Amino acid sequence: MKHLASIALFISTTMSYQVAASDIYTVYLVRHADKDTSDKTNRDPKLTDCGEQRANRLATMLKHIEINTIYSTDYKRTQATAAPVAQSKSLTVTSYNPRNLDSLAKSIVKKKSNALVVGHNSTTNVVAGNLAGIELPIIDHEEYDRLYQVTITNSGAKLQLLNQGFACSDN
Repeated sequence: MKHLASIALFISTTMSYQVAASDIYTVYLVRHADKDTSDKTNRDPKLTDCGEQRANRLATMLKHIEINTIYSTDYKRTQATAAPVAQSKSLTVTSYNPRNLDSLAKSIVKKKSNALVVGHNSTTNVVAGNLAGIELPIIDHEEYDRLYQVTITNSGAKLQLLNQGFACSDN
């Protein structure tokens, strides 16, 4: 099993939102884990066995990291990805609207606490980019192992792109 490894994308940028001098917090952002694509007409598929393994692995990775809030869209795959972390931290998952990502980013900045955001291939990059003040490319449809870490301080934000270091056993 691989260790959590950085993909060597370190970007320091200036925040587009005001951050008080004493506030330092970290936001982790992931795309939902592997989804069942067997039924192309299903707009709300559940996770595959591999996806469930990946969601549990995410909870293990974040076990010793303080997380105060977990955000997820209302889709089965995002909720199921967030659930193991929420259970391990005794937190409830706060739903957000994937069509209002700027509002989510502003809410996270206003709350000023460590958070996990579970989204989609076309939203996770947008929220991470909003928090870091940069534009990020869309996540490929087949990519499920990307983990963004945005540390926000009084002088700006530092974005790290991490790899979960997990290969599913059914791939």
